[in-house]
Amino acid sequence: MSELNIKEILDLLPHRYPFILLDRVLLCEPGVRVRALKNVTINEPYFTGHFPAYPVMPGVLILEIMAQAMAVLAIKTIEAEGNRRDAQKIFYFAGVDAARFKKPVIPGDQLIIEIKLIKIKSDVIKAEASVFVQDDLVCSAELMGAYKGT
Repeated sequence: MSELNIKEILDLLPHRYPFILLDRVLLCEPGVRVRALKNVTINEPYFTGHFPAYPVMPGVLILEIMAQAMAVLAIKTIEAEGNRRDAQKIFYFAGVDAARFKKPVIPGDQLIIEIKLIKIKSDVIKAEASVFVQDDLVCSAELMGAYKGT
């Protein structure tokens, strides 16, 4: 089980500002689960237009945060199995099922992202994802991702 700082996350994912959405990985158990953190601040670029009078984080970005955390879990699982990461491959968000948004996410919230591996087969991963603000569930979904060549 390990924690990853932002530099280590950037070493794993191809995303960069303004689209890298994870701030820290609090716990990573390859092949099992990951818990990550996102601090939501008013200076995020999407808040100027979504919605100026009542800033709310777009649901699709919450799904993207979950996908980025799932990618960390997938890559760390590949590495833990003794396989080397292929520089010609990246982790793609491939699908979402049963997404439910329970509560708006606003500036000042701290998101805790929980990803649990359902199965991994070849280069495809399926995971159960949940996002919490304190103890309140704000979003849940089943996600799929694929580790494919560019």
